[in-house]
Amino acid sequence: MASGDQLGEYLARRPRRADAQRNYDALVAAAREAFAENGVSTSLEEIARRAGVGIGTLYRNFPSRRELFEAVYVDEVQALSRSAGDLAHLPPWESLVAWLNRFVAYAATKRALAEELAHDSEVFRRCRSEIYAAGAPMLRRAQEAAAVRSDASFDDVLRLISGIVAFQFPEEGQRDRVLAIALDGLRYPPAIG
Repeated sequence: MASGDQLGEYLARRPRRADAQRNYDALVAAAREAFAENGVSTSLEEIARRAGVGIGTLYRNFPSRRELFEAVYVDEVQALSRSAGDLAHLPPWESLVAWLNRFVAYAATKRALAEELAHDSEVFRRCRSEIYAAGAPMLRRAQEAAAVRSDASFDDVLRLISGIVAFQFPEEGQRDRVLAIALDGLRYPPAIG
């Protein structure tokens, strides 16, 4: 299984000076914001402008649009994975719910980028492994504490949450209500054994 550091190393092309790392980070942050606002068709010139760098700097860091997509995707996965450790101090149920709420935010970015990335690519496989490595232990911990039904697999939970995220809701708070209902269903033992 890949760790977050391995994912970062996978995309690293060369050691970076501090100023070059700042430019790289600014480009990834600008791309994430631009893709969230305008979709993946946002021009690279717009992303460079938002990052406060020239287009040449963008191309030095990301010779292709795909490499920029991969970098944003990996950055999102790394942040999601790190958050599992940040939440470990919470009781098992609260930790799992907080992480799943962060997964919802990640899934919105993933949806836009996943269309551009092949699901059988090395980056996609490593990221999937990273998500499972972060989230599955949280689910197991909640199950061991009898806070979550024992018949749910981590794959079941991800599919449940991903399905909710993929649906378009007409009302702003409705997605959060539906998510809360789904999580309540995860929390209780099945009605039919």
